[in-house]
Amino acid sequence: MDQDSAIDALSALAHPTRLAVFRLLVRQVPQGMPALTIAEKLKAKPSTLSGHLAILKRAGLLTSVRHQREIRYAAHLEAVNTLVGFLLADCCGGQIRNCADILTLLDDGASDDRTAP
Repeated sequence: MDQDSAIDALSALAHPTRLAVFRLLVRQVPQGMPALTIAEKLKAKPSTLSGHLAILKRAGLLTSVRHQREIRYAAHLEAVNTLVGFLLADCCGGQIRNCADILTLLDDGASDDRTAP
């Protein structure tokens, strides 16, 4: 990932509705969710939401699949992994033991998800 792509992705997430959409869809991996369901869950107008979805998709953070009249969106986790890798590539001068706090956060988040109802 280059700097411009990272800036595009981070800019796409720098809006409350887009961040909420992305966080919702991360919880729905891999099946994703139809656009109208996203709008209902976030109490957003479908016409407004479509613009936000387009921005997230252009930034590479979402994928979409059309099934007849329905468009299903999903978080593109490979792109997210690439973004996080780009952000942390030079973390702690290459000394992984210095990144223990970051790794603990990631591990705690994963265990929280496993125990959630």
